[in-house]
Amino acid sequence: MGLLSILRRLKQTPEQEVRLLLLGLDNAGKTTLLKQLAAEDISHITPTQGFNIKSVQSSGFKLNVWDIGGQRKIRPYWRNYFENTDVLIYVIDSSDRKRFEETSLELAELLEEEKLAAVPLLIFANKQDLMTATPASELAESLNLHTIRDRMWQVQACSGVTAEGVQDGMTWVCRNIRFKKK
Repeated sequence: MGLLSILRRLKQTPEQEVRLLLLGLDNAGKTTLLKQLAAEDISHITPTQGFNIKSVQSSGFKLNVWDIGGQRKIRPYWRNYFENTDVLIYVIDSSDRKRFEETSLELAELLEEEKLAAVPLLIFANKQDLMTATPASELAESLNLHTIRDRMWQVQACSGVTAEGVQDGMTWVCRNIRFKKK
């Protein structure tokens, strides 16, 4: 089944809205990925102080992507954005091994949240263009992702700077959207 037929099957009402929540630690590359999705210039990006929202049109869908800042002081507010999330996209800086434990703990907390129960999870193993990047498969193993049984999940190697792997991740998202009855 091709991507177009999947999108047609999912499109039951005109311009179906999809809510994607983009989370991860500070400096993981969330805003760069968001700007790549919106086909915007990525040359001047500053840390997100709060949140960014971009709506991207795609095959009759309106993808509302919420990019929430990842600084430690902002993370307690993430839960304010969980309601009605169709897909959770978690971004990890694959080159920053020192923060793998911290990002693993944050991800584990997210997966315990009731409002995110059964929400499909895409993990972007970002910054694969850097020589120090950990391969996506190794990252999945170190995060014990194989223990996730309550939702669909995928780790996608990518680079927010070169856009490599970003479209592959979004294809997975389109195939695994679970619309909740609102």
